[in-house]
Amino acid sequence: MGTPVKVVDGGGGLGTMVKAALPAVPGVNQLPGVRKTGKDLPPLELRREDVAVTRSEVDRYAAVCGFPRKDVAPVPYLHMLAFPLHMALMTDASFPFPAIGSVHLENSITQHRPVAIGETVSLSLKAADLRASTKGRAWDMNVTATVGDEVVWESVSTYLRVGKGDPEAEPGSTFAQVQAKGPVWSVPENIGRTYGAVSGDRNPIHLYPLTAKVLGFPRHIAHGMWSKARCIAALENRFPDAVNVSVAFKKPIFLPGKVQFGAEQNPAGWDFTLVNPKNGAPHLVGRTTAL
Repeated sequence: MGTPVKVVDGGGGLGTMVKAALPAVPGVNQLPGVRKTGKDLPPLELRREDVAVTRSEVDRYAAVCGFPRKDVAPVPYLHMLAFPLHMALMTDASFPFPAIGSVHLENSITQHRPVAIGETVSLSLKAADLRASTKGRAWDMNVTATVGDEVVWESVSTYLRVGKGDPEAEPGSTFAQVQAKGPVWSVPENIGRTYGAVSGDRNPIHLYPLTAKVLGFPRHIAHGMWSKARCIAALENRFPDAVNVSVAFKKPIFLPGKVQFGAEQNPAGWDFTLVNPKNGAPHLVGRTTAL
C-alpha cells in the first residue's frame, strides 16, 4: 500500500488557528478530538491541486515583503500556497505535536525556475525525519510544487518542539558569519497582522502584545518567513532563475523594531544576515546557492 493522500483546500483563518492552539491549552488538550494521539510523524501526504498564481495575490504579498512588481512570483511566494498544508498536517490528530508552540528553526527553498503569473501549481507535503535535537525534537516538512509534471519549486521547513534535549544530537545547518553593513529597516508594529493577512499565518505570537504575552512573549514578534522574504527582496535581482535560498532563524524580532541587513558575495552565491542594529544579535542567517 502507498502513502495515504489527503487533499486540502485553501481554508484557514481563525478556525484553523483555534484548532492549532487548543492542543497547547492544559486541560483542554486532553479532550477527545483535541488530544494529540500520535507518537511518530504520520505517513500521510497532503496535497493542494491546481492553485492559481494570480496577479492580485502576488502583488499583495510583494508589497508586504518589499518585492518589486514582476510577471513572476517572488522566490518564497509558494510557501504561502503551501501554508494550508503545514497547518492541516500539524492540526491533524495523528500529528504528535501541537502547532502552536512548535518553533520554525530553518527553511530551505529551491526554485528550479520562476513561476509566472497565471500559471497553476499543485503542491504536496510530507513530514519526515523526526529526530533528537539539542533542545528537544526536530522534524522536517517537505513540500514539492509542480506545474503539470514539472517540479518547479521545493522547500524544507525544519521545526522544533522544545523539550528534553540530547547534547549529542547533530547540530543544525551552519552558515558563514557576515557583518551587517547594509541598510537599517524599520519593522512596523502591524507587520505581523499585515503579513498574516496575505499568508494566512495568524499565529497569536505575531498579532498583538496581549496575544503574544499569553504564549510567553514580552510582546509580539515578526514572522520568520517575512524576515526571510525581506532579505530575499534585497538580493533577488542578483539571483539566477534556478537558486536555493536557505536560512536559520535565530532571535525573534520584537515589534515594532529595527533590523540591519548585511550580505557578502561568495563563489556560489551570497551569504546574508539580519541583525539587531544596537547589539549585533542575529535574527536570521542565510545563504543563496546558484543551481
